[in-house]
Amino acid sequence: MVDQGYYFNSERLGFRSFKETDLDLFRKMNSDPEVMEFFPSALDKEQTLSLMNRINDHIGKHGFGFYAVDLLSEKKFVGFIGLKRTDFEADFTPCVEVGWRLDKKYWNRGLATEGASRCLDFAHSDLNLDEVYSFTSLLNKASEKVMQKIGMKKIGEFDHPLLEDEHPLKIHCLYKTT
Repeated sequence: MVDQGYYFNSERLGFRSFKETDLDLFRKMNSDPEVMEFFPSALDKEQTLSLMNRINDHIGKHGFGFYAVDLLSEKKFVGFIGLKRTDFEADFTPCVEVGWRLDKKYWNRGLATEGASRCLDFAHSDLNLDEVYSFTSLLNKASEKVMQKIGMKKIGEFDHPLLEDEHPLKIHCLYKTT
């Protein structure tokens, strides 16, 4: 690990496992309607704790995951950015995806772009992954723009199999980098 418990850093972010002290801020973020606009539902405290545990378990099992990220200048938790093995049923799975979720106070600062780019570097150079995917609802133009900024190419669209057919978030864009 890099100093202060970080697996690695980018210019402004430190990437680490989740800690118990993150729970309240993470819960607030996951219950915020704006942050969760492009997810099926907001999460309560119990669901957030379960997510934190699954994320840390993924890191323990695979050596990478969705990392809790700190803004180094403020030494403050701001969300997560990282890599995840995804295996729901689709023609591109199983795969490794890059993803992010940040507290809205930290939007429009380039942090998702910086962090996702650093995670792609890690995926290719340290994990020797040939390809990484990213996807989001077609309605989520901000995340799609991040995918474009980090050099990913749109390869198509798909119906997310974990959402009901009539769900407004069902259709997703699919990006890939190699």
